[in-house]
Amino acid sequence: MNAYETLKSKLQNGTALVGVIGLGYVGLPLAHALHQGGLPVLGFDIDPEKIDALAKGVNYLKHLGDDMVRDLAGSERFRATVDFSRLGECDAVLVCVPTPLGKHLEPDMSYVVAAGNAIGRCIRAGQLLVLESTTYPRTTREDFLEAILNADPARSRGLLQGRDIFVAFSPEREDPGRKSHSTSTIPKLVGGLEEQATELATMMYRRGIKQVIPVSSAEVAESAKLLENIFRAVNIALVNEMKTILEPMGIDVWEVIQAAATKPFGFMPFYPGPGLGGHCIPIDPFYLSWKAREFGKQAKFIELAGEINSRMPHYVVDQTARALNAEGKATRGANLLVVGLAYKPDVDDTRETPAAEIITLLSELGAKVAYHDPHVPEFPRMRKYDFDMHSVALSPETLARFDAVVIVTDHAVIDYKAIGQHARLIIDTRNAMSKAGPCRAKVVKS
Repeated sequence: MNAYETLKSKLQNGTALVGVIGLGYVGLPLAHALHQGGLPVLGFDIDPEKIDALAKGVNYLKHLGDDMVRDLAGSERFRATVDFSRLGECDAVLVCVPTPLGKHLEPDMSYVVAAGNAIGRCIRAGQLLVLESTTYPRTTREDFLEAILNADPARSRGLLQGRDIFVAFSPEREDPGRKSHSTSTIPKLVGGLEEQATELATMMYRRGIKQVIPVSSAEVAESAKLLENIFRAVNIALVNEMKTILEPMGIDVWEVIQAAATKPFGFMPFYPGPGLGGHCIPIDPFYLSWKAREFGKQAKFIELAGEINSRMPHYVVDQTARALNAEGKATRGANLLVVGLAYKPDVDDTRETPAAEIITLLSELGAKVAYHDPHVPEFPRMRKYDFDMHSVALSPETLARFDAVVIVTDHAVIDYKAIGQHARLIIDTRNAMSKAGPCRAKVVKS
């Protein structure tokens, strides 16, 4: 049999070894879904602490739950390693690495290229290679494939795409903390560089994912992922701008959205906030706006939405300063408590969290800032921020010593009733206090 038929047979009978590069928020649940589908999985990560944790069945991503890691640790069909020379053992390799932005909002392809180079140093006939990391159109065909083929030209010489190796893109659609869907139940898009790659990747994903949707090309899959997140970024920017316009008019944007949402067609509610967080919405839209310039186009909607959303932490800080001033208190020297460090409710995920910028801006104005987040007991080291801070306890005594509380993330476990009873001033960026009942504190929606 040729390489295509051999790989197809392995996928059909469940003997194809799947390698997953990057065992984080995307890679680990994906590895588990395919493992549950009956495929043997070999995980790869540059962090030895993750590998040790997986071997011991210790969960390092709380929102995934302990059962997932224990299931993998106790299985003969799963192993994890830092030894990337073992990529040659894998019949399929899935790349789930970060794609951040650089200092000037340019795409940082270094992780994708590094993963491609690692694959290229072990490349062999009969491998399916899939990029999952969100990026701009043609990354799979150009940056990823070129990194693979150029890593060791002597090794890759003679290997033809579509005959010996098969390359595809399948965008991740993870939403940490969401209970209604999981990796195995979220529909999966697949687009190959040629028909054989699309077919093989579709077969593989169907082993662990209920609905797999093939599209005509990797570029369609890449663009679909960007559209999903641009759609959210633009609509969030719209309501964020509405908030800043309606606030001086004395109109509650939250009530406005609730009223508009009663229309049964032609409207979808989005909600304002203190800024964007996570691994997708603050970053992905800029990938398309950057790529558009190569073709002489300007992504005006995308760039304007990015500008509005990126201003929101400054808006929150300005509202906090105004609220303090109205109470006869200067920002400099004020004791402030930021509630919620994670970027979204009920998880410990702090990637791109607006709370970090809000804490930075308030500190630069001379405020003394602490934070409370039951999901994040210690401020993690980030690419842009490194604070020596720990979550403080939320008690009547603690609340009483702060001049203001700034609610950035509305975790369900936080006692908002206690905040309303014992805080002096509350800056509420999430409308969290609307469900807390009567408050003694003054509440400013921001």
